[in-house]
Amino acid sequence: MRFLARLGLSAALAIAAFLGWRLLLQSPARRHGGDLAPKAEEGFTLTLDTFLHVQQLRRRRLRAFCSRAGKVTALLSSREERASLLPSLRVNTKLDLLYCQVPSAGVEEWHQLLEKLEEENVTLPVPLPYRRLQAKETRLSEFNQTERKAMLGSYTKVLFVRDPFHRLIATFLQGMGISPSFSSFVQEVLDSRKAHEAWKPLVSLCQPCLVQYDYVVMFGFLRQELGHLLHRAGLPAGRLLPELTDSQVQWTYRWLSEQMFSELSAQQKQQLSHFYRWDLAAFPFSSSFLSDHPSTAETWQK
Repeated sequence: MRFLARLGLSAALAIAAFLGWRLLLQSPARRHGGDLAPKAEEGFTLTLDTFLHVQQLRRRRLRAFCSRAGKVTALLSSREERASLLPSLRVNTKLDLLYCQVPSAGVEEWHQLLEKLEEENVTLPVPLPYRRLQAKETRLSEFNQTERKAMLGSYTKVLFVRDPFHRLIATFLQGMGISPSFSSFVQEVLDSRKAHEAWKPLVSLCQPCLVQYDYVVMFGFLRQELGHLLHRAGLPAGRLLPELTDSQVQWTYRWLSEQMFSELSAQQKQQLSHFYRWDLAAFPFSSSFLSDHPSTAETWQK
């Protein structure tokens, strides 16, 4: 029964992807601010100036959140503290890149891109004023404190973000958990004592108040944003970018979200909004169904 339920959802997802934005145009439009993310319109081109402006707005929002939330902002020295706070941070020492491992947010495509850059033997065009560490892509927590400080201060730091409700749906469709329905899966998430990285809030997973990310890349705009990011980092883009379908997937998930959100009880909706309150405050997810819940703005600091 669980297999059939997931098979049915997967079939619905495939049909929605085929119909794409036409399905959305037939449904009542949901009006949200979306003030920080560029509009995903057919034929939309994200210019470099717009990209840089959007990045500035996203970082400003993050700084404002961190100043209010009182999150960790100091680099930790003990191995135990590093293991608990930095497990998802990865580095590529050849390309001087640091990023957070966020499931279902575009990091899989990012890995493909890094592999292509490695295969092409791409190196940074400008000599660096410090000794480059020679190590395979690995966890930041595995390096000593001096090396970590150098990486955090000099590497290009990238954070991939996605609507937390969309991340939950993606995790469910991928077969994570044993629940036969989306509602019971959500309850499993809410009842779990330790959040799995697949649905853990981004603020806890990626520590954006501790790591001063240079770029906050939004799922749905990966190809254009990564193209500008690589160009700014002095790395080739264009032909090396893998096939990215996140913009089409984003349209599909907006339609699917409405169906799956309706399966949840009022209490589950409130609890999910509270569970992801930090992400909803720190990142531009104004179009998320979780942002609609009135308790979000009132309880995010609790």
